[in-house]
Amino acid sequence: MKQHARDDLQKIAKVDQDFIDREMSRSQRLERWIDLLERSPRQFLSTLRETEFQPSETRAAMRTDSSPISVAFADPVLRAAGLEGDSYGEAKRFFELTDHELHGIVCYCHFGETVSSAVVARSIRPLLAGRPPSLFARLRKLLSI
Repeated sequence: MKQHARDDLQKIAKVDQDFIDREMSRSQRLERWIDLLERSPRQFLSTLRETEFQPSETRAAMRTDSSPISVAFADPVLRAAGLEGDSYGEAKRFFELTDHELHGIVCYCHFGETVSSAVVARSIRPLLAGRPPSLFARLRKLLSI
């Protein structure tokens, strides 16, 4: 086998330098969403009405044009990472959010008809800190000592 220097291989090889890593952690996906929203901080986005009062099937299918979720879906990086649509249920699945967390990001009752991208980004940022351990996880830890 013939040995080549790395620089020589890069000249010869047809490697896509813009290759997108399709595996993104939850934090990376949320960071990307925040970055997208912060690119146009004064853009006003539509909210979803009364998500907390909808049956789970209806809530999962909820969507609207120009929503915070549609900003994420318009991004080719997030789509390549697995975001398949701009519905409430798809955002919940892809960003690994609870109903309570996603409700705080997209629901009408928090912001009214529209909300600025900057405000949505600020509401997502605390989710990067991670979730506190559940009561059962804390009990399990205490009992295993």
